[in-house]
Amino acid sequence: MLNLNYRDSRPIYGQIKDGLRKMIVTGALGPDEKLPSVRAMASQLAINPNTIQRAYAELESEGFIYSVQGKGSFAADKGQPPPGRREELFTRLREILAELRYLNVGDEEIIAVVKEGTPQ
Repeated sequence: MLNLNYRDSRPIYGQIKDGLRKMIVTGALGPDEKLPSVRAMASQLAINPNTIQRAYAELESEGFIYSVQGKGSFAADKGQPPPGRREELFTRLREILAELRYLNVGDEEIIAVVKEGTPQ
């Protein structure tokens, strides 16, 4: 399911969060699909359950998963992002675009990449 890279500069919880987010966004985890329990994932990855809990908590605050008391955590359906999430992503996108333009990447190439990543 997830692979951790201990040489990565990102913290372990960040790698877990990014991996799960990617799985949700790409559809590898469908809407309302149950995620492994905190204990199960911690055992599978041989890490502290608090690390998994932190990743789950952040994903929930960002609107990618939701929890049901006594049932577990589930991938959220596409819907309303948490307040400010769109603006945060657009800010990051503008920073990336500025760097690409600094590196003399043309608008045509940028547009081609955007269209490549756009679901049909």
